[in-house]
Amino acid sequence: MVVVVTGASAGVGRATARMLGERGARVGLLARGEAGLDAAADEIRSAGGEALAIPTDVADPTAVEEAATRVEQHFGPIDAWINVAFTSVFAPFHEIEPQEYRRVTDVCYLGFVHGTMAALTRMRPRGHGVIVQVGSALGERAIPLQSAYCGAKHAINGFTESLRTELLHERSKVHVTVVQMPALNTPQFSWVLSRLPHHPQPVPPIYQPEVAARAVLFALDHPRRKQYWVGASTVATILGQRVAPALLDRYLARSGYKSQQTDQPVGSGRPANLWRPVDGAAGGDHGAHGIFDDQAHGHSAQMWLSRHRRLLTGTATAAGAVAAAAVAGSARLPQH
Repeated sequence: MVVVVTGASAGVGRATARMLGERGARVGLLARGEAGLDAAADEIRSAGGEALAIPTDVADPTAVEEAATRVEQHFGPIDAWINVAFTSVFAPFHEIEPQEYRRVTDVCYLGFVHGTMAALTRMRPRGHGVIVQVGSALGERAIPLQSAYCGAKHAINGFTESLRTELLHERSKVHVTVVQMPALNTPQFSWVLSRLPHHPQPVPPIYQPEVAARAVLFALDHPRRKQYWVGASTVATILGQRVAPALLDRYLARSGYKSQQTDQPVGSGRPANLWRPVDGAAGGDHGAHGIFDDQAHGHSAQMWLSRHRRLLTGTATAAGAVAAAAVAGSARLPQH
């Protein structure tokens, strides 16, 4: 299988690429940070797969198209495309500059559009392929201090829904699905552009990026569902938004600022990856994990249940049948 992963140098993209390598996949790796890309490629090869690292800014549609061409020249037809690339600004809306807002939108939303365009250009004529959009619970329920990111993730949902209806209209065998993620322990919180007084953090509960990667691969294997929700917190957030959005507004207004910051003050000179990768002398390879390993969960019971729902449904049905037979049998026994 030939798979392209954007944002592959760190975080969820990095963990997903490594797991694809364990499957023996041929993986095109797209991101800006060359140190992270090279390390990801080494991990894939060590795991038994093949890798092609292509430094790419997904905000540039021409660069994305050229990267897709290189992948196919090197590996052959692309079977799957996974959009993960990310950047953001942590700040109240009134402290975000217009060009910063545009940059987040160009990467987090239009980067997904560009990747999807490059993938569909190749997949539609072949009548084969899967596109996985790595979304967020924040694409269904926004929170304070992340208006640019939340807006982009909401946009991905709308764009993907529209695209899905077009593919259904065409009776296309190309599938597109979204995986809505919970808070994850990725390096982004150490390099995101932040104007907060304290170090940014994911809102607990926090999950390891491997939890997200396993969900992405499950969606890749089972792409017919519209969305996958990862983590009990994602389920609670999305359902809460549907049932009581005004209540969530008031709750997040009270708790959303504190829950997204640690107690550690940060200075204004910390590195940020909004405009350029935090790479080379500024930090090198960052891997998949962030600094919150001691707080992060390595498994999601909710996602396990989602992945095994057919087995559980079958087991419950069989158990019900056995119980019904037992009750029926006892009814025919002599009563003492």
